[in-house]
This record gives sequence, structure tokens and C-alpha cells, in this order.
Amino acid sequence: MASSNAMPIFFLLALLFGASSAQLSETFYDRTCPRLPNIVRAAVKKAIETDIRAGAKLIRLHFHDCFVNGCDGSVLLEDAPGIVSELNSPGNQGIQGLEIVDAIKAAVESECPNIVSCADILAQASKDSVDVQGGPSWRVLYGRRDSRIANKTGADSGLASPFETLVQLKKKFSDVGLGTTDLVALSGAHTFGRSRCRFFSHRFANFNNTGRPDPSLDANYRGFLEGVCSAGADTRANFDPTTPDVFDKNYYTNLQAGKGLLQSDQELFSTAGADTIAIVNSFAAREGTFFKEFRQSMINMGNIKPLTGSRGEIRRNCRRVNSATGGEGHDVM
Repeated sequence: MASSNAMPIFFLLALLFGASSAQLSETFYDRTCPRLPNIVRAAVKKAIETDIRAGAKLIRLHFHDCFVNGCDGSVLLEDAPGIVSELNSPGNQGIQGLEIVDAIKAAVESECPNIVSCADILAQASKDSVDVQGGPSWRVLYGRRDSRIANKTGADSGLASPFETLVQLKKKFSDVGLGTTDLVALSGAHTFGRSRCRFFSHRFANFNNTGRPDPSLDANYRGFLEGVCSAGADTRANFDPTTPDVFDKNYYTNLQAGKGLLQSDQELFSTAGADTIAIVNSFAAREGTFFKEFRQSMINMGNIKPLTGSRGEIRRNCRRVNSATGGEGHDVM
């Protein structure tokens, strides 16, 4: 009797998980916009040629999109009647790159009007940002649709902060269905890009009200950063002091040397007894291991609660919801 009941339950579970994984597909635009990967890649390369930080900007937008209500393009929505933008959240303070998304969207729309969502553009552009600058490549899954609402409250509470402990970081990743390996792998995106001094200068003195600097920050590196930040709180420093514009494993070797720029970076290696230490060491030892886990974690993150089917819309302007009359607009009804 037990075995006869197990079979239909097994098939039911298989169908449920199959339906979930089938929501997004590599072939979603094969007929409607077959050149999408080429269009986006060309636009991303052009952006990086004129702004070396473009790739880091794009991948940050994708991260901050997926961690709030799932990967639905909501991070791109600006203030409008009925919409309080997620861009107003402290976690999105100083976030950049909307004009790059606009340029990519325009290039896609010129060939495939009203077909490709802004959420899918972020996913594709993030992949291209990584592999154009030396990192791994992967097959992007498509089929996301764009939200008609933003969630500033969710951004306030759900986005990881540079001031957080490992326990807090793990909680935020767990809340969206991502695990410890995802946390360490996705943090590796800080192998390129910059951060403003206001997000790490608290480590220089009186760290956590101790009257001393952050002990996990290498003293020589701290002195270098203090010199950089003497120009002001909005001065930017490279996440990776060794190869700042290349996507490689040096983020992890930097952590081993006490040269993680943000507190939240160094927490991965310097939290006593943490299970993340072994993962950092494995990624630092072999770049291929990091690349393999990073591509899988990007796919995992891109699968967070996408809007599919008839939910949401395909925005004509990534910064605004579509109007009821069929053009760009601000209405949310």
C-alpha cells in the first residue's frame, strides 16, 4: 500500500518542480527577438568602453531588483503618482546605471518593440557585464515580466547593507531562498566596481564603539584607504585594489589578506568559526571553482519570484509603467 501511494506523489512533486523551473526558458525569445543576446551584448560593450564602471552598475541593479519582490524590474521605476521609488531606499543610495539601461532598452526596442521586459534586459546585461570583463558566461533564462508597482519598504528591509554582520547577511539571502554558497559567490561581484568612502570609513577608527579600527582590516590597506578618503565621503575606492576592472577571483584573495573593502565583504572570511571561510578559501584557490558557483548562483538569483505569463507588463520605458492608452505613462491602475 505504501509503495502504491508513493508513485503518484512522486509524479505530483516532479510536475510541481518541473512547472516552477519551466517558468523561465533559454528559448523564450527565439522567435520573437532572436538577436536579443547580440543586441544587449553590443550595447553593454559600448557602455563599458565609455565607462569602465558600467558593468558593475548593471549587475548591482539586477541584484537590487531581484532582492525586492523578485526579478521584476521594480528597481528601475522612478517616483510617480502611486509609486514611491525603491531608488529612494538607503540601500539604493547612489545606485547608478539607469541611463545605461535606457540605452540598452532603446536598442532592443528598435528591433523588437514591446517584446522584451526590462527585468530580462537586466538579467542579460548582467551576464554580459561579467563575461566582457573576463568572468564566466552562462545561458540566461528569459520570460520575466515587469512589475507595475515598486516596494520601497521591501527595499529598506531586504537589501544587504555594507555595515551588516554575517548573521544579518545570511538572513537576507535566506529570506529570498538563497544559501550560504550563493552569498559568498554573489559577493564575488565586488571583484570589480567602486564604493564610496561613506560606506566603509567607519572601519578606520572607533569601529563598533571600540575606540579602535576594525581589527579585520589590514593596517597598511587601512592607511591607503584613509588617504583616498581624505578627499571626502563621496570619493570612490576600488573594491579590488589588485585588478579593479577585471572579473576574477582576487576578491577572495583580498579577503584572505584583510583587504575586503566593505565590512560586509570581510565578514565572509573574518567571522570566527564561520562556514563561509572554507568557501572563500576554495574560491581563492581555484578561479574555476568560483566561476562555476557564480554562474549557478546568478541563475538561482534570477529565478527569484519572476512575474510570468499574464502578470505584470512589458514596459516601454523602464522607468515608468505603461499608460492605459498604450504609451509610456505614470498610472498604476
